[in-house]
Amino acid sequence: MTQGASQGPMVWTMAGETPASVPPPGVPSGMSAGSPVPPAGPPLHLPAGSPAAPPAAPPVVPPAAPPADMPEEYTPTARDLPIIEPGRTETLIDRPAVVPVPEPAPDPDAPDGLGPLYVVGDVHGYYDELREALAAEGLIDADGSWAAGNARLWFLGDFTDRGPDGIGVIDLVMQLSAEAAAAGGYCKALMGNHELLLLGAKRFGDTPVQSGAGTASFQAAWLLNGGQKTDMDRLEDHHLQWMARLDAVMEEDGHLLVHSDTTAYLDYGDSIEAVNDTVHDVLTRSEADEVWDLFRKFTKRFAFRDESGSQAVRELLDAYGGDRVVHGHSPIPYLLGEVGAEDGESESVAVDGPHVYADGLAIAMDGGITMAGKLLVVQLPLAG
Repeated sequence: MTQGASQGPMVWTMAGETPASVPPPGVPSGMSAGSPVPPAGPPLHLPAGSPAAPPAAPPVVPPAAPPADMPEEYTPTARDLPIIEPGRTETLIDRPAVVPVPEPAPDPDAPDGLGPLYVVGDVHGYYDELREALAAEGLIDADGSWAAGNARLWFLGDFTDRGPDGIGVIDLVMQLSAEAAAAGGYCKALMGNHELLLLGAKRFGDTPVQSGAGTASFQAAWLLNGGQKTDMDRLEDHHLQWMARLDAVMEEDGHLLVHSDTTAYLDYGDSIEAVNDTVHDVLTRSEADEVWDLFRKFTKRFAFRDESGSQAVRELLDAYGGDRVVHGHSPIPYLLGEVGAEDGESESVAVDGPHVYADGLAIAMDGGITMAGKLLVVQLPLAG
């Protein structure tokens, strides 16, 4: 199933206006400038003419007070945010060169005409670390261009917030999507809860939403979860359209790819196509409470961690297919209880690679880059 292909026209814009031009080069096709606009929401906080280039050193946004009476199952980070490690925000323009390694080895189990399969865990705005990790696997060259031929690359979502350059990350993924397709491979991405959060913060701002235990707002939740003003300033129509069309679930070579370690996907359909269609329908209708409920469910975590975890994984596999679930969302140190919160304060968190658990049925891919962990780029299936 082509990413986003199951949907009719879907356009999320700045202040609900139809884009004046088609997306710039590198943007995936299928997002026409003349597509109908979803029902207009409240006025947005930033004008459409926000500058495209970031300042040399982005300011840190002070965290807002947590929304009152968040529901029990909602799991935002508990400490003051955003978390940006020292030395990681020196510049967003002068990127250090990266040194590629040889191209990936062919995968004998890959579908005809396609190469090896790679997945990327949560990036959260750490652009430089992403380029280094992709180059280390031979997926991009020193210029940041696709270098992996017919390889397949899946991002598991959460491109923005907490780190210094979320829009740069999105731009890179969009660029690689076009370049990989031209080379006979592909680069695709899943919808993470932070994509929903950024869409909601831009579209609905401070509009009150029913949180399940009172009222909240996307703007407050975005700030609480590390929203960066520089990302919001640089967010453009084509970024919104691209995020709104991302799929939530996909299966590749027996790997069921999702963002969150939760069974909440089952609330949205009994097949991969049904889930993706339902998520896209919610975003197309653009009702604040409905989008909030989707975001809230995608923040759930740890469904596969405890004694009943393998049964929870099997529920997803039985519904959607595949032999293993591969997910991001919950940083491995947090999942293992090594830190007490998603933004656990630590000078260094040892993460050697993905965490395989739930009787071998689940693979966690969030290496905890926001807590000085590791941004994981891994070829599947795992060796050994």
